[in-house]
Amino acid sequence: MAGQGLSTDEVQGIREALAAGRKPKVVFTAAAGQMAGQAGQVVELTDPEVSEEFVVVRFGRDELPFSPADVAIAPRGAGRKPAEPKPEVEEPPAPAEPEFVLDTPRVPAPRREEPKVEQQVEAKPARRAVKAAKPKSPAGLTVTLAYAEGEWTVAAQQGAKALAKPYVVKPAEALRMVALVDVPGVQEAVEQILAAERAEAEQQAEKLRAELAEIEARLAELREAH
Repeated sequence: MAGQGLSTDEVQGIREALAAGRKPKVVFTAAAGQMAGQAGQVVELTDPEVSEEFVVVRFGRDELPFSPADVAIAPRGAGRKPAEPKPEVEEPPAPAEPEFVLDTPRVPAPRREEPKVEQQVEAKPARRAVKAAKPKSPAGLTVTLAYAEGEWTVAAQQGAKALAKPYVVKPAEALRMVALVDVPGVQEAVEQILAAERAEAEQQAEKLRAELAEIEARLAELREAH
């Protein structure tokens, strides 16, 4: 019977063997259910972060994913077909010596029978139930709302693929997005940023109004001079 599954070092050894073009042999452990004790070949190691069943094993004509606990390194000689016993051939009996007797009726010689060779037919084991393959779950989706240098941006990424590059949104839209997240600390931080931007904008507006008033007064003086 197989051991307790693959260790981290054994998984790394299988990964190196696959990179070298080999397909290591494994046997199914008791965790694999009805397939326990059967042998197969590892043909691929997928991403363990996507699914815990990342060890793809070829069993007969099927290639199915299993977890490291379902398989173990096969011992030497595992999976080899045992040699079939040679059929026994019955040796024919030795011919009887001729008898020299008087007044003895002639008895016909016994018919020589051809030796029978019994052929042993090896019964093929019934095909065991194959473990149903689990569909791979899609990669995680990440949506990021960020604030930097006075601008709010939104970006989306699925796994390692960027679905949407960061693009600028209005502060009101950013506040509505944060309101969907029921976390008071996050909402307060956004409101503080918006309040600071509002105060800075009001100061700039007051400064521009003062400069505009000064320019208008200067313009009035120039008109009176004419």
